[in-house]
Amino acid sequence: MMSSFTHKPRILFLYGSLRERSYSRLLAEEAARIIEELGAEVRFFNPQELPIYGSVPDTHPKVQELRELSLWSEGQVWSSPEMHGNITGIIKNQIDWIPLSIGAVRPTQGRTLAVMQVSGGSQSFNAVNSLRILGRWMRMFTIPNQSSVAKAYQEFHEDGTMKDSPYRDRVIDVMEELYKFTMLLREQVDYLTDRHSERKEKAAKETIAIANRALETKS
Repeated sequence: MMSSFTHKPRILFLYGSLRERSYSRLLAEEAARIIEELGAEVRFFNPQELPIYGSVPDTHPKVQELRELSLWSEGQVWSSPEMHGNITGIIKNQIDWIPLSIGAVRPTQGRTLAVMQVSGGSQSFNAVNSLRILGRWMRMFTIPNQSSVAKAYQEFHEDGTMKDSPYRDRVIDVMEELYKFTMLLREQVDYLTDRHSERKEKAAKETIAIANRALETKS
């Protein structure tokens, strides 16, 4: 299948904790190893030192790094701890810094997305549900499968790799699905994201521009 494509699918990983032993990061790293073995190219964004949204100009180096990685990606994986029944501010801050559009370029529209979460207690889906809402708002194709790892502190070896378990099996399922969806959709993004409302708005702007040029010519 890869022979019919010009490059490996490009997958960006974001995670939602700055702890030294961050289970959301360990889960993302495990998922990255899996999807790399499937044939993807992966990159990570380290949220350390990313300023709070709106506190600095968007020319800040960390903001530019994040946006460039989002533009580079064809698919993304968002991994968050569940904190007080929802995603963390760390992951939300990263998503807040990625705009819906930069001029005519859209850093997230048409990308595939997989969502994952870790919990310190019993299994929950609050964080992945919130991530799905954000993915829809960012106009991404969020895949049906997802990963939620309960009592994450029990699910990883000392070296950070994930123990063999049904949780790890689900991560493999999610990465396989993300890989397939990314491969299938990336060549069709322009067609799938073409919208009547945006075509109408573009046509109206072009009409105004033509009228303005005509007035300038007469004057």
